[in-house]
Amino acid sequence: MAEHLDIAQGSKEEKYNVLYTQIESVVSAEADMIARMANVAAMIHATFGFWWTGFYRVIDGVLVLGPFQGPMACTRIALGRGVCGTAWKERTTLIVPDVELFPGHIACSSASKSEIVVPIIDSDNNVIGVLDIDSERLATFDECDKHWLEKIASLIA
Repeated sequence: MAEHLDIAQGSKEEKYNVLYTQIESVVSAEADMIARMANVAAMIHATFGFWWTGFYRVIDGVLVLGPFQGPMACTRIALGRGVCGTAWKERTTLIVPDVELFPGHIACSSASKSEIVVPIIDSDNNVIGVLDIDSERLATFDECDKHWLEKIASLIA
């Protein structure tokens, strides 16, 4: 297990830099994807205190809830539906500053105000899941989050 470093202090960039190194160490020692997702969700959630941090996995043509931190969540999401389904379909990271303005947004919780969803793409170029993070504040996520969360998602696959 990686040594725990206190990363509560510092800029967002500095926090991600340290967190990425910790995550890289933890996931490299674990072959099981569910175990990797569980630890990654916990580590991101503990570092940034987001409203909801977790994963959905592509199973039989639908996104199925995976490991997460936060309140209960939607359990299944169709391709192209909501932010998660759209990120999966478009194979691209989506940053949504105000979820109420996103066409077809799935309101799993009225407390969620902004969201970022990062597709997880395996070595065969298939989307195998998404990393989904919600915030209780508007416009929480930016290009810094996108950059680091895409790097983190690449470690999951």
